[in-house]
Amino acid sequence: MTGVGSTHGWKAKLALFLPGIFLVGFNIGTGSVTTMTSAGANYGMGLLWTVLISCAATYLMVATYGRYTLVTGETALEAFRKHIHPAVGLFFIAALGIGVFASLMGVMGIVAEISYEWSKTFISGGIKPLYWAAFFCSVAYFIFWGGHTQVFERILAVVVAIMGVAFVLNFFILMPPVSSMAAGLIPAVPDTGSSGAGPLLLIASMVGTTIFSGLFIMRTTLVKEAGWTIAQDKQQRRDAAFAAIMMFVISASIMAAAAGSLFAEGIPFDKASQMIGLLEPLAGPLAVSIFAIGIIAAGVSSQFPNLILIPWLICDFRSTPRDMTIWKYRLFVGIISLLGLVVPLFDARPVLVLIMSQAFNVVLLPLTVACILYLGNRADLMGEYRHSWLTNAGLGGIFLFSLVTGYMGFQGLMGML
Repeated sequence: MTGVGSTHGWKAKLALFLPGIFLVGFNIGTGSVTTMTSAGANYGMGLLWTVLISCAATYLMVATYGRYTLVTGETALEAFRKHIHPAVGLFFIAALGIGVFASLMGVMGIVAEISYEWSKTFISGGIKPLYWAAFFCSVAYFIFWGGHTQVFERILAVVVAIMGVAFVLNFFILMPPVSSMAAGLIPAVPDTGSSGAGPLLLIASMVGTTIFSGLFIMRTTLVKEAGWTIAQDKQQRRDAAFAAIMMFVISASIMAAAAGSLFAEGIPFDKASQMIGLLEPLAGPLAVSIFAIGIIAAGVSSQFPNLILIPWLICDFRSTPRDMTIWKYRLFVGIISLLGLVVPLFDARPVLVLIMSQAFNVVLLPLTVACILYLGNRADLMGEYRHSWLTNAGLGGIFLFSLVTGYMGFQGLMGML
């Protein structure tokens, strides 16, 4: 009986953090890996401050959006439609949909390319990227077919654990000097590096991939799905803090691995396969294998949420049950999952495209902050749980930060063009 009780106790404790783990899996994908690797390879730890501020802002946004749902029982898109304007909800669905389609192509392109390069180490000639992409797309769709949130969350818990362990291990293998990491926490914009993506575009991309609007909107869905109420506010904030800390640790580990290898050797980064080919002589086959496993896990972990994001948003907007077994959702997800084959089929190079698409996310951020500022301060909706002056100050700071980084991204993009 003791064994059974301890097992149930362990499962209950894990369940408390499953929504947070889901967010980590959604947030840390190959877009994050590519962006953090590019930042570490070209600027060392000089942009670590961006990760720290972004993760702190992510915690506040996740906790604030989650709290709104705890009080009102409404998801974000329900609230936008009912209390602001239906056009706002439709805009978010369209904008996030564009980002998801780009991500599905870029994520699977990088995962397939990395898998191909890695497979060369144990199979002569390697397994072609198209076969890898078809395999991972099929696995993701097979898991989606079950249609249950709990299935996604538990699978993501395993994948995120693999990803986290892989990147943290690689951090200790390739760790840069502690002094450079400490210096990187002081906000500064480094001189232009050797890559096509300058520091301004990379800063915007790092902010866009971490403080991602879709993350906060999805959070409200997860909170409602879990059946939490305001009585679970402390648990919800603890879960949000866990997610933000995990995001910082994993993102900083990726950046440090690139800084301790590619940046230390003065080797530029602009192609996904470089993460395998260039790391091997610097770090050895063990570090390369660990890094490859981490990248593949990151890609797979973000692929599941990408597939279900648009159907979930549509259900939230229409206030209908999130039943992913309905044939029209299965057909829609089956079609968009084929986007994962585009990059291998046409031999595209997804790294710069992913960085630019992550930077585009910053455009959505000011509107996302403005919406929760408005909703969270309405007495008729929040009652005694309206935002405190401290929460409003924090959200105001994020709003200004998003405007500055959005301008940086615009300037960086114009500089490239």
